[in-house]
Amino acid sequence: MIKNVELSADGRAVIIVDQGLLPNSVEYIELRTAEEVYDAIYHLKVRGAPAIGICAGYGIYCSARAIEAETFAEFYAKFREQKEYINSARPTAVNLSWALNRMDNVAAACADKPRGQLLAALERECRAIHQEDITMCEAISENGLTVIKDGDGILTHCNAGPLATSRYGTALGPLLLGHERGMKLKVFADETRPLLQGARLTAYELDSAGVDVTLICDNMASIVMKNGWVQACFVGCDRVAANGDTANKIGTSGVAILAKHYGIPFYVLGPSSTIDLECATGADIPIELREPSEIREKFYLRPMAPKGVKCYNPAFDVTDHSLISAIITERGVLRPPFAESLAR
Repeated sequence: MIKNVELSADGRAVIIVDQGLLPNSVEYIELRTAEEVYDAIYHLKVRGAPAIGICAGYGIYCSARAIEAETFAEFYAKFREQKEYINSARPTAVNLSWALNRMDNVAAACADKPRGQLLAALERECRAIHQEDITMCEAISENGLTVIKDGDGILTHCNAGPLATSRYGTALGPLLLGHERGMKLKVFADETRPLLQGARLTAYELDSAGVDVTLICDNMASIVMKNGWVQACFVGCDRVAANGDTANKIGTSGVAILAKHYGIPFYVLGPSSTIDLECATGADIPIELREPSEIREKFYLRPMAPKGVKCYNPAFDVTDHSLISAIITERGVLRPPFAESLAR
């Protein structure tokens, strides 16, 4: 498996695989400053809520090492400024702020410690964030296997595999783990417009692992469901509201509506860190809007739309909790009513 995010040997840089170049090229880049971390997150060189959190944790540690300050107050002011800057890169994925807040809490608790001890504590925390995600992904994969059986067809949207997380991933985790154990699963991967994470990343990961995967256009989900080829839908999530509404890549809610129509279980898989109990419903989740150029011209040799045409390009949509069969985390399979199961 590709190591998508890691800390450099000298602890001064985050090393990521540039996901924007996949599947045609596997290139690693080093991020040493808050500006470079922001750029990598905003421009989707690193993406997937858990991977963003890991990258941010490592990134704020690396930038903290470079802060020159004579007092803790001066250090902490610069640290908080860099933290808020990185956090502004993508507003929807709660793991970004979650990881940065963890690092902030550690820094604040070291106000009376020497600089060396402060940096050591920050390093331990960012490494812990990464290791915890690996452990969580393994547990999510095990829990996800309990809702499918050998021979099932699974439809997935966007990418929630090792590239977006750690180890097995979330929504792809049960599929990769099941394949390792000899299960014969058939996966249908939506291409996921406009940035094609399903085509470029999900199909790449599953095909590389030897999983039976078929790539389909987003508007083909209905026909493969109608044909009886899909027994479950697995998707990841970037934020879960207290009532069970979930934000995920644009197009996810449409898949959920189709699944409801055809009587197919729709499962959302993600670590408990994506659950935001301070967010009452999906209406309270901020939805990131991205550049029109991603619709008009990205991935095309020439623009495929009129130059001046208006574009609406939300990165995410919200799936209503009434469409979700279960939310699968490292702690188990959570069933409706989600207001109760998520709170527990």
